[in-house]
Amino acid sequence: MRYEHENAGVTGTMSKAEGPRLMDEVRRKLRYKHYSLRTEQAYLGWIRRFILASGKRHPRELGGGDIEVFLSRLAALDNVAAGTQNQALSAILFLYKQVLRIDPPWLSDVVRAKRTRRVPTVLSRDEVCRLLAAMDGRPWLLASLLYGSGMRIMECLRLRVKDVDFARNEITVRDGKGSKDRRTVLPRALVEPLQREIERTRILHERDLVDGFGKVWLPHALARKNPGAERDFGWQYLFPSERRSIDPRGGVERRQHVDDAVLSRALKQARERAGIVKPLSAHTLRHSFATHLIEAGADIRTVQELLGHKDVATTQIYTHVLNRGAGGVLSPLDR
Repeated sequence: MRYEHENAGVTGTMSKAEGPRLMDEVRRKLRYKHYSLRTEQAYLGWIRRFILASGKRHPRELGGGDIEVFLSRLAALDNVAAGTQNQALSAILFLYKQVLRIDPPWLSDVVRAKRTRRVPTVLSRDEVCRLLAAMDGRPWLLASLLYGSGMRIMECLRLRVKDVDFARNEITVRDGKGSKDRRTVLPRALVEPLQREIERTRILHERDLVDGFGKVWLPHALARKNPGAERDFGWQYLFPSERRSIDPRGGVERRQHVDDAVLSRALKQARERAGIVKPLSAHTLRHSFATHLIEAGADIRTVQELLGHKDVATTQIYTHVLNRGAGGVLSPLDR
């Protein structure tokens, strides 16, 4: 998507130059604070929608009432979930506090939507077996790794070759949710498939080097601090994309990690072939990982660490399998 198109229409009382400059500053600030590309795209989109919904006025001219009207429209007219509404609010607050350097009293009065606490969808062991049996190739390996390690999908896709420790049967998740590192289990059943995948990645990387490419994106200015690291094999993505593409942040042609849509499509097709009626996504495999560990007697604190939860209360949602919920009660009709 071209930049000119991204900012089309965000002018109004703002000059044509001022609109793009504001969005440029938002983008610059997001990158300065090391927000992910997905968060950057989401925040830019919400800020743009907020300005357009407010009559294209400059955010400095708007107040708390305008924010509440915008958020109310999202809930009433667009019927968005509470999490989506809160993401829109986070983007607007970032604009005011981090970009415009404005912190008026009414900002603290804006109320976030209360998220509904839902029980996660969990596959049974049999359903997991049927799902994986209906998959093959790289999608099978990705799905197996998600279920076997409990990683989030983007944590898995962003793995580097060096993050897999076969000697200790560990996977190191770098810069996960909350910008935290953690370690999780490497399933023994996936050691050989992962070693084959790494060899495939090595061949692809060597081919890129011969063609004059082979540089991978590195976080936190590591490319400048450690010259040559971006060509080092250990830093390459464990699951590289089939084709090189232009990096939207630097304009450099390089090989990114595989797109998450590849796995999403494969899961949808496998679900239909396996005859599973439950709706599922890549995150369902993470829920199933945690639930099955607790069913097998794993300590909840251990599961918390493997999942990377900040608070054990988040992990406790999986204790519904410990015969303390609806499944552990004998109906009076059955008596």
